[in-house]
Amino acid sequence: MARTIGILSGKGGVGKTTTVANVGTALASHFKKNVIIVDCNITTSHLSLYLGMYYSPVTLNQVLTGKAKIHEAIYDYHVPGLRVIPASLSLKDLRGVDVSRISKVMKKLSDEADIVLLDAAPGIGREAMATMRASDEVLFISTPFVPSTMDIIKCHQVALEAGVKPLGVMLNMVGKERYELSTEEVEQLAELQVVSSVPMDKNVLRSLALKTPVVLYDPSSPASRAFHELAGKLIGEQYIPDNFFTRLARMFGFGKKP
Repeated sequence: MARTIGILSGKGGVGKTTTVANVGTALASHFKKNVIIVDCNITTSHLSLYLGMYYSPVTLNQVLTGKAKIHEAIYDYHVPGLRVIPASLSLKDLRGVDVSRISKVMKKLSDEADIVLLDAAPGIGREAMATMRASDEVLFISTPFVPSTMDIIKCHQVALEAGVKPLGVMLNMVGKERYELSTEEVEQLAELQVVSSVPMDKNVLRSLALKTPVVLYDPSSPASRAFHELAGKLIGEQYIPDNFFTRLARMFGFGKKP
């Protein structure tokens, strides 16, 4: 049965969709998991754009209006093991969408993957709440600044009231500036563990321009390593960077699990 993990944030622009795209790709490409990533941000959908998918005949919108089945909206990405359920980029496809059906629809994916990552709308509005209710666990995305951290406090309280297990906070776009909140300060304010810190990395912006997850664009970049490590933490496995020696070990059967 699939683990359904909602990726939430209090504000937009903190890297939630970037996280879904990269962690999903890392889980499939490096850890060989069967992964489905879903754009649940219906009103301002971006996930398909991040992946260079400009046209999808059937999207989550049609599923939520009852015009299509969820399996018709699943598309293979070019990474083996990674599939995508996009939301529509068209304004007209918002008509008749019932976001309250997200939970019911996601249950139909329980036997389709190892992990389902849900890219939620920011905040605690109807779309975000529907995604939260559809999740078994939630991971909060924030930046090391007071406003986004304060919003995580609200999101955490709502998740607890909804009975959804919080996995912690991923801090994104972390620099070395004195005015940034430290990991300890974020943990004290949010009353959640910071499970990952993704550094500010220009390679992320370059990869976005190329419509390719940074974990594929530059696997050795600082952000790529952080996304790989986060993916490993989510499944309880250690990330070991792929290099000549690890490839050689795999070729001769060393280091494989019994």
